[in-house]
Amino acid sequence: MTLLGPSTRREMLMKLGIAFNTIVGAILAVPIVKYIMSPVIGGEKSGYDSWLSLGDVTQFPAGETRLAVYRNPVVNPWDGDTADLPCWVRNVDGQNFQVFHINCAHLGCPVRWFPQSKLFMCPCHGGAYYEDGSRASGPPERGLFAYDHKIETGQLFIKTGQIPAPGIASSDASSDGEEKPPCA
Repeated sequence: MTLLGPSTRREMLMKLGIAFNTIVGAILAVPIVKYIMSPVIGGEKSGYDSWLSLGDVTQFPAGETRLAVYRNPVVNPWDGDTADLPCWVRNVDGQNFQVFHINCAHLGCPVRWFPQSKLFMCPCHGGAYYEDGSRASGPPERGLFAYDHKIETGQLFIKTGQIPAPGIASSDASSDGEEKPPCA
């Protein structure tokens, strides 16, 4: 005895299949809708576009380039040590600073500073950069990416949240003064 009338096996399996597909479709729709609506409801994480201290300016002697490390302000609990980001700080003359991203502008390998030759060198493809971050040789077609920075109350701050990307290299001018295109 059925209340809805006689139902065949085929109809019952069809109804179960439709119900199952509806549930799976709803589950799959949640992340898609969240992704589409994220600019409206999500916004940016706090700290995304903030100024972080690299330390006292006396940590960076005049005429030297030193490695500094800062903690990414937008971290997840599982990030661990990967949230500690290095950068190169160059104290030009005791008052003017340059802060470079550690990654090569070619493929993103970490560059090293060699004080003897006053060059940043990329170990991956032989890219070289002068001490001011401009391209010296090798495959990179632009200089090292530079962070915006400021000095307040004796502390050196960099602006985070800005991922270095093509078009914001530290030195885009060529030796003859003509502008290079932002992207190669």
